[in-house]
Amino acid sequence: MPYKEPKIEKLYYSISEVAKMFDLNTSHIRFWEKEFDILKPKKNAKGNRFFTKEDIANLHIIYNLVKERGMTLKGAKQKLKDNKENTIKNIEVIAKLQSIKAELIEFRDLLD
Repeated sequence: MPYKEPKIEKLYYSISEVAKMFDLNTSHIRFWEKEFDILKPKKNAKGNRFFTKEDIANLHIIYNLVKERGMTLKGAKQKLKDNKENTIKNIEVIAKLQSIKAELIEFRDLLD
């Protein structure tokens, strides 16, 4: 059996890496950090931010509410405060449906 190199995942991501993931400016992420209590990146002595997978998941929720659904910051804060669990479930369902759609499109293209 051939050796398969394990996929190495980072524990912490810099703010520039996170900004690239979401195609946002670093200042945008810093602003959301001040606005939303669920974003709590670790900071070193210099003040550099380091985001965990949980921080990135929370940022994805905020991104979905603000950028994809078009909610205001105030509306997104209220939605997270009132119903965070359902919001997370809805985002997971949407992501799953999008992946199914992508697979179906790929199959359709193979048949053509």
